[in-house]
Amino acid sequence: MKNSKQIYAELCEKESIPIYSQHWWLDAVAGEATWDVLIAEEGGHPLAALPFVKKRIGPFKLIRMPELTPWLHIWFNVAPNAKYNARLSFEKKHLGELISRLPRVHRFHQKYSYDFQNWLPFHWAGFKQTTRYSYVIDNSTDEQTAFQQLKKNTRYDIRKAEKKVTVIESDDVQKFLALNKKSFARQAEKASYADDLVLRLDAACKRRECRKMLFAVDDEERLHAAVYLVWDNRSVYYIMGGGDSSLRQSKANSLLVWEAIKFALAAGKSFDFEGSMIEPIEKFFRSFGAVQKPYFSISKNRFPMNLIELVR
Repeated sequence: MKNSKQIYAELCEKESIPIYSQHWWLDAVAGEATWDVLIAEEGGHPLAALPFVKKRIGPFKLIRMPELTPWLHIWFNVAPNAKYNARLSFEKKHLGELISRLPRVHRFHQKYSYDFQNWLPFHWAGFKQTTRYSYVIDNSTDEQTAFQQLKKNTRYDIRKAEKKVTVIESDDVQKFLALNKKSFARQAEKASYADDLVLRLDAACKRRECRKMLFAVDDEERLHAAVYLVWDNRSVYYIMGGGDSSLRQSKANSLLVWEAIKFALAAGKSFDFEGSMIEPIEKFFRSFGAVQKPYFSISKNRFPMNLIELVR
């Protein structure tokens, strides 16, 4: 008899489940033993799936977001032409069941893709919700229209960068990590993810041919900036970036993002900036004419985490 992860792996292969909730992605970013999935079934047919990542810190059990993963996806096997009321009823019934089967932990915190709009079953179960935002350029946009939607200063920065650097594609992930670290160093911060995690994820994405690294290099072979892209059958995602702070005036990062947008649109996919709640980053993303997309961050604390939350 198949276990829930085996059933889910089969779903990932045949259903339109976004890259961040694919079984192999979770293996890479969380480890095979650390993530799990709940499946709602009827007559042996999967009806809903809720993946999650487990962690233990000392005596505390947590369900939390995996690294390098902005959100997870709750899958529902509901007919595309189902009436709105029927869809809500389906979600209420099966998501409610999955929530009731979640492991009992001290803290639950998960973020869900903007496809998931009905968080009421979580609310009724005592969870809290905070709205976050991503920025997306829809795949119905053509390149010319997308360029016109850019902020005037952003168009100027792209034209400026085109005179100073050339955009190349490379598989050298170590070269990317070096630039990525320079960005964190400029902000006097350390990356929240380890090199081993990036290497593991890169290997998994490379095997499935769903990643691309773009670099901006000048005539002196100096690397100005880089972006790391991943994609599924619907969207291209800007997952990581990096740059040399001493070469920031070239505006190479703006050019790389524009090249990434063109790559997505040429492939018939949307471009997802991942969003950010950090004001300067949000301002940069917004300058590319992307549309704001709300998504949910859902949490619940139990003793003693709820007391810690109260005294903060």
